[in-house]
Parts: sequence; structure tokens; C-alpha cells
Amino acid sequence: MATQLERSLGTRDLTLLVVGNVIGSGIFLVPSVVLAQSGSVSAAMGVWLVGGVLSLFGALTYGELGAMDRGSGGLYAYIRDAFGPFPAFIYGWTLFFVIGSGTIATLAVAASNYMAQFAPLGPLQRRVIGIVLLGVMAVINVRGTRESTDVQNVATFIKAGAIILMSVALIALGDLGGAFAPLAGAGAGSGSTLAALGVAMISVLWAYEGWQYVTFSAGEAVDPQRSFPRAIALGTGFLIVLYLVANVAYLAALGPERVAASDRVAGEAVAALMGNGAGQLIALVIIVSMYSAAHTTVITVPRVYFTMARDGVFFRKLAEVHPRYGTPAFAIVASTAWAMVLAATGTFEQLLTYVVFVGWIFYGLGAASIFVFRRTRRDEPRPFRVPGYPVTPALFVLSAAALVLNTLLEQPRQAVIGIGVVLIGAPAYLIWRRRG
Repeated sequence: MATQLERSLGTRDLTLLVVGNVIGSGIFLVPSVVLAQSGSVSAAMGVWLVGGVLSLFGALTYGELGAMDRGSGGLYAYIRDAFGPFPAFIYGWTLFFVIGSGTIATLAVAASNYMAQFAPLGPLQRRVIGIVLLGVMAVINVRGTRESTDVQNVATFIKAGAIILMSVALIALGDLGGAFAPLAGAGAGSGSTLAALGVAMISVLWAYEGWQYVTFSAGEAVDPQRSFPRAIALGTGFLIVLYLVANVAYLAALGPERVAASDRVAGEAVAALMGNGAGQLIALVIIVSMYSAAHTTVITVPRVYFTMARDGVFFRKLAEVHPRYGTPAFAIVASTAWAMVLAATGTFEQLLTYVVFVGWIFYGLGAASIFVFRRTRRDEPRPFRVPGYPVTPALFVLSAAALVLNTLLEQPRQAVIGIGVVLIGAPAYLIWRRRG
């Protein structure tokens, strides 16, 4: 009977997991918000670039941590080994009940909502389709990491390729000269320009979020000392370029004023230059993109629950490896089943609104663990060292702290409720520790 997860993921697989997890719906919607908040095209492009670079700093930091190959668990394991089992458990608990499962449910339901553009669907039908999509993901992932990753690779190639083709076409057919025209009637509005850019940066960091999840699959990487740091850096670097080019394409197609006012910028940009039929094609790409992002999350996050169970602080059954497929099948089924419950009840919307910002506390802690390991594990082999240490990880940790602090200041009620929801896991931790 298999007791360890099989190592079957190469550099290409890990790179596509990074890209697939990040590209969901953000790049199709968020550019309008960022431009309106920034107040000018140059400021908005600067925010996209800086947000991407900060994400790359985090990716490079995690690249060193992953290359040390501590086994499955990724970010959860970094926090556990550097700061103790309790904060690591709280992260895993929140990931299972809200962040991970809520993200999967959100993407599946959103994908089914977009299907309504092709056929009339009522609210119940959309939720049923979302639940069916979740079931398909679970089956594919249980039957094998290699097979599941192959499906994910194809979906990621489709959506990344579609964004590239869309961008090239919009730039070729649009008015590139007018893309950087002054933007009137939008901007900081109230408060300082710096404050407005800070708000825009939050939106950008949300759009880039997801590259962290590949750390959960490092334990299944072939030659992780080489493949993991390469993949997380390549994937994040590719996303920066892709997002910048897509923003220029939207601006060339619609101009700054229309981009800032749009609530579905990708669809409007394509429809404006190529007709409504092409706009529907973008809706199909968005469906594939959302499915791919959800599928990637189903691949990666169950590895955290698998590791937690092996640590004796989660349901023991989740620590088992399927004897035939070699996957953490029970962890996959349990997390997907809970996502189905959230999708069926619609509670994921409220939960994510309150809790998703808390993830950045743990992303910052994960990056900060590098300072602890550099001190406590000085002699441990480091096949990859983060460039620019200690500045590189420090800048990422500070950006994560700034995002959390901004949420506490701007949305104190939601922040307090979110932290309260997270801390509900504390009694559960004590129960599992006593059983252990």
C-alpha cells in the first residue's frame, strides 16, 4: 500500500500550475477598477508592474523554501517549521473551510453563470452545473496527479494562448496611439493620490494571487531542488508580462475612458473591434479560465490537509494515499465535498468577503520564515537562494502587511468578523492536540 505521494511533476507542470491558479477572472475584469482608482494610464500600468514585481519577490522567496524540499505541505509546512504548529493549523483550517473551498466554489459557480450567455439558465440550474463541475474535478484529481495535471496543462495553454491572441488582435486593430490618452473624470477622487494608488495596488495583488498554491505540490515534484524555483519564478514572470500586454490591448481597443467605465472590459473590448460573436468567444475563454483555476486549486490545496492529517491535527483519514491511484484521495474528496456545500448554499460569497484578506497574513508569515531558516538551518543545502536577500523577502512581507493593515483600516467590521471566523479553529486545534 502506497504511503507517499508519487513524484511526477516537472518544471513545465509546476509552471503551468502557477499560471493556471492565478488566471481566473481577474484579468478580464480588474483592469477597469485599477485604472479608475489610479487616475491615469501611466499610474495604472505602474501599479500593475509594481504589484507583479512584489509578487515575483514573494515567488523567489518561496522558491528558496521549496527548493529545500521539506516534503508536502508547502506554505503550511513553512509556517509550522518556523513559527510553530498553531499558526500553521489556523492557516490550514481556514484554507479548508473558507479560502480554498470557497475559492473553488466561487470559480465553479461563476463559470456556470457565464454559461447562461449561451443558453437560458435559472439560479438553481447554475448551482447544479457548478456542483457537477466540482464533481468532475474531484474524479479527475482522485484518479491521478499526472492525469489531472495533464488536463490542467491543456486548460492553461488554452486560456493563456487565448489572452495572447486576444491582446495581439486588439493591439493590431485598435488605436495604440490613443491608449495612453489622459483620463478625465476618474482618479483619486477623495484623499491623496498615494492613497488611491494603494487601493489600486490591493486590486492588482488580488489579481496576481494564487502563485503561492504551487508550494503545496512541491512534495510531488521531480527534482524539486531545480524544478520548483525555476517554475515559480518563470510562471510569475510570465504573468507580469501577460497582464501588462492585456492592459495595453484593452486600452487600444476602448481607450482609457471606456476601460475605466467598463464592468466587463475583455468582452466589451473584443466586441467593439470584432463584433458580438467574438465577445461570446471571450465568454467561453473565461469559462475555461475559471474552470482551470478551480481545477488547479483542487490539485494543490488537498496536499495541505494531507500533511495536517499526518501531523495529527486533522481528520486521520485525510492522511491516506489511495492504493491504486497514489493520490490523497480522501483529502481531495473531503475538500471538494465541502466546496459543493458552499456552492449549493451560496454561503461562500459571505465567507470569502470576510476572510480572504486573512490569507495575506499567512503569505507574509510564509515569506518571513526564510529569515528564521537562514538563522536556524544555516548549514542546510540551498540549491537556490533568493536574489537580493534580505531586501527581496522583506519587501514582500511588508506589502502583505500593508494589504492586511489597509483592510483593517478601510473595512474594520468585515476584518474583525473575518478574524473571528478564523479563530474559531483554535478550539479544534486544542481537541486534536489532546487526541494526539
